Amino acid sequence: MVNIGDVARAAGVARSTASYAMTGKRAVSDEVRMRVRQAAAELGYTPNAGARALATSRSNVIGLLAQFLPDEFAPAMLQYLQGVTDTARDLGYDILLCSEADGRSALKRITDSRMVDGVVLLNVAEDDDRLPVLRAAAQPGALVGLPRDCTGVDVFDLDFEEAGRAMVEHLARLGHREIILVSQPEHVVERGGAYVWRLQNAAVQAAKAKGVTLHTVFGAATQPDIGRDLGALLDAHPGATGLLLNNEAAAAALPTVLRSRDLETPHDLSVIGRYSDEFARTFSLPYSSIESAPDRLGRMAVRQLVRRIEGQVPDGDPYVVRFVNPELVDRGSTAAPAASRQ
Repeated sequence: MVNIGDVARAAGVARSTASYAMTGKRAVSDEVRMRVRQAAAELGYTPNAGARALATSRSNVIGLLAQFLPDEFAPAMLQYLQGVTDTARDLGYDILLCSEADGRSALKRITDSRMVDGVVLLNVAEDDDRLPVLRAAAQPGALVGLPRDCTGVDVFDLDFEEAGRAMVEHLARLGHREIILVSQPEHVVERGGAYVWRLQNAAVQAAKAKGVTLHTVFGAATQPDIGRDLGALLDAHPGATGLLLNNEAAAAALPTVLRSRDLETPHDLSVIGRYSDEFARTFSLPYSSIESAPDRLGRMAVRQLVRRIEGQVPDGDPYVVRFVNPELVDRGSTAAPAASRQ
């Protein structure tokens, strides 16, 4: 049976250093930690969870609270989960996924029982009712998503306001004067999904500043409803030359809708979405997009959380609120309106 001494010899470090790298009981360099954990993986070493918990007062488990909601597109949600779980694994932590509807009770249960060393929250609402429970817990927490009150937690999110401005300003520079913005279903906003109105409000302000007519609508999150929504929008606004999508289901459905109407991008319609590069590859989307960075946000949240768990963040250091700057990935789906090219 492989033991910690075998791992230490393979990694070229002292037994105590290997133990610290595996348990996080004391700080070691990232390079040493990764070397030790690589050696452990190659040797098939698995620390005894019970002994480790007794020695460190830690479980090396991170709680992940996430829900697959019917008014959000599930494939997009999976990418956030992957960023969290992959990073946790790389840092030597397991994930306990809680997806039940009563997030408050689930959070209280796993923190009161010390089942987890820290918690990551997804599906963060503007006034999220899980936050008072998390602030009262002994364990630290990190959020992917911006609440109204960020007290007592580390927060990571895309800069949705800048994303909305960037999408409108890009089309305005090309000469577009009538644009449609398709957002997530209205239920998402009613539930507290502030990212929807954060992007939409910024887009409306940017359009007004640029003299652009912007039609804002909420689209469905499932087929065939979103396909019908897109068709109705194109019928209702025949003068629109640009389409902005803050709705992953709409982006996935759009190729079929355009083909059914013999429309092409960018000749007939310029399109910009808001989703990840991985999402674009999965659905073979040819549209330029604002990178939503779900994997990056998950990595940032877990790394900061592990730093707090392992005492690498000094007591009294302020909590962080960090935004990922939107990046426009050009896939050739935008151009000057056809009329202005003639």
